[in-house]
Amino acid sequence: MIQTSSFAFIGYPVTDLKRARSFYEGVLGFKPAATWGNEETGWIEYELNGVALAITNEAPEKWKPCRDGPAVAIEVVDFEEALAHLKAAGVPLILGPGDSESCKIGVIADPDGNSIAIHYKKS
Repeated sequence: MIQTSSFAFIGYPVTDLKRARSFYEGVLGFKPAATWGNEETGWIEYELNGVALAITNEAPEKWKPCRDGPAVAIEVVDFEEALAHLKAAGVPLILGPGDSESCKIGVIADPDGNSIAIHYKKS
């Protein structure tokens, strides 16, 4: 059995690094924790609570964006405020919003179609 200690990072392939950074930094408000490469081709990591979400366009032939693949879920402090911000930025929900006994959730996509869940865990 492999012994693990934590997730190292979650990775999303993107086609246009500049456009992706505009979305992740401008719309979602993420701050780069680490960057490699340049403005055209590179690897950017955004860290939230000890886990990094990486975006890259370094292997476009082998790693392609996909709406039907896995999705990262980001926890928000105020679900309705987050949805209003996304709507004002022109980012549509592709699923939801949903409301259950334990959480509220909606799914958006980055400019390449990678799914991102907006999640609010109820106390």
